[in-house]
Amino acid sequence: MSDTRPPDSPAILVAQPHLAPLLGALAQDYDVLPLWEEAGRARLADAQALVTAGEYRLDPALLAAMPRLGLIACFTVGYDGVDLDRARARGIAVTHAGDANAEDVADHAIGLILAHRRQIVEGDRQLRAGGWVAGAKTITRSLGGARLGIVGMGAIGIAIARRAEAMRMQVQWWGPRPKPALGWPRADSLAALAQASDIMVVAAKADDTNHGMIDADIMAALGPGGLLVNVARGQLVDEEALIAALKDGRLGGAALDVFTQEPTAPALWVDVPNIVLTPHTAGATDAAVARMLAMLRANLSAYFSGEPLPSAVVDRA
Repeated sequence: MSDTRPPDSPAILVAQPHLAPLLGALAQDYDVLPLWEEAGRARLADAQALVTAGEYRLDPALLAAMPRLGLIACFTVGYDGVDLDRARARGIAVTHAGDANAEDVADHAIGLILAHRRQIVEGDRQLRAGGWVAGAKTITRSLGGARLGIVGMGAIGIAIARRAEAMRMQVQWWGPRPKPALGWPRADSLAALAQASDIMVVAAKADDTNHGMIDADIMAALGPGGLLVNVARGQLVDEEALIAALKDGRLGGAALDVFTQEPTAPALWVDVPNIVLTPHTAGATDAAVARMLAMLRANLSAYFSGEPLPSAVVDRA
């Protein structure tokens, strides 16, 4: 794709069209093959690395058609679309973006909490529709003293907790493994966390064991006054149960950046009350994307030069 790259540059396949903005930067050092173009698909056998957005499930037939593949480099922090066992069996290394967007995702989570709890989106709509009546004020709920429960205490969860404390919230968390070094209390179970929270933020890594773990029972435990926020993966929340709980008032509200299917169908949400939605943009800031690209390039460079991989999920064989 570039006349300036070194001769005999390694061939790398880029999997999804929305990663097209990366092509120019990668083409400085590599022979870049876009999978969505016929020319790229014709050269699968040449590709030594695959660049992908980690949330997209990779077709086993695609990987089988790439005999020289030695690295799956996820541009994203998440890598739940990659079959790690299959990669290990073939001796394929897997890398990701590390904690490149953790701070920005945490900012977005707090923004969703504010938008819902202080009715910012609804207030904007009300004003534009002429609903601001002189002398009338909408009373919203303060964040001070609110009990915030965080599901998953990795880099994103910790960043959310720090922000929440600064905003006068009481923080607790739950995850499958204790982390004694953390200064926040861990609930005995996910259900116990929901029952003890006014606001629950899902920030856990998705895998095959936790799909749908935020189910109708967890929503009922959070209750009619509770707010559910998801900035992790849509698959962690039972979407049908969520919609039903919001419609019948068993759950007070929700604020979502991620969905079971993406893009989600707008028709699903048209008549759902008490919800704020954003189109999976929590980690999509200029600074985060720059860090993700830098990590991607560092992983590719290390792989092809035989150096240790900076952010390996599965190390080289």
